[in-house]
Amino acid sequence: MQQAGFLDQRAKLGGRVAVVIGGGGGIGAAITLALAGAGVDVALCDIDGTELEATVKAATATGRRVHGDVLDATDPAALDAFYDSVTTVFGHADIVVNVVGGTFRTAFMEIDRAGISADIQRNYGYVVQSVQRAVPLLRAGGMRGGSIVNFTTIEAHRGAATFAVYAGAKAATTNFTRSIAVELGKEGIRVNCIAPDTTPSRGNQVAMPPEVGARFANVRPEAIGEAMAMYIPAGSSPPVDALADAVLFLASDLSAFVSGMTLHVDGGTMAAAGFLDWPHGDGFVPVPLGGTTPLMFPGEDNT
Repeated sequence: MQQAGFLDQRAKLGGRVAVVIGGGGGIGAAITLALAGAGVDVALCDIDGTELEATVKAATATGRRVHGDVLDATDPAALDAFYDSVTTVFGHADIVVNVVGGTFRTAFMEIDRAGISADIQRNYGYVVQSVQRAVPLLRAGGMRGGSIVNFTTIEAHRGAATFAVYAGAKAATTNFTRSIAVELGKEGIRVNCIAPDTTPSRGNQVAMPPEVGARFANVRPEAIGEAMAMYIPAGSSPPVDALADAVLFLASDLSAFVSGMTLHVDGGTMAAAGFLDWPHGDGFVPVPLGGTTPLMFPGEDNT
């Protein structure tokens, strides 16, 4: 208990106000509940009314003030209306987390212009609007400065074939975060990114084409786990709570001098940069060697 009290004293999260864009389900719900559990009042919005209602109820049970609105954060008018309501209810904010994002897997030349615009808006455009609306709330806070956390992705840092527009939009969010961190630094407003990779979220499931999802339905769960262990150096996908913990760190005074940075919460996949832990004795190499290759391509001359 003494150790927990010591960390709480250093983090200084209790009594602060957070805004979570996309805080109703999945990763966003884990973040909302982690903040509320740390003594933070929370305003959240989400497109899914059922999930938002459940998260608001759970967050309220912690004893914190909670305000929730159902809306599509990629709709500029709806997002403005939400920030207006946050201003009315709380008057200020200390923490802002932009979680909303998502995409679909398809070849670039097969995406129509409406799809391109939608991908850019939900992964970059709304973030710019949210930050611009958030800064006055942070300036109005009782404490100097504040923390903005934008969700980006590992795909912003590598060539993501069949996710080109998404990767480009997330890269824009990453560099926007760096730039605005520099611009707002002297006000004590810190701006950082969290870059997940594969996580057990609804967004990752939706990103798969139906035919890919159908093929996964016929794969043993153990086999999927073994495949993830090959890809992720940590051996498994980070749970949503690991992302929530990263938000708590970046939102708190434990990261008081961290700004303009991207925190990769991915179990080491960014560090691995394509090195997979192949089975059958091949180990960590970019492509399978003599142990795995003959099993992948049976009947061929692999000598």
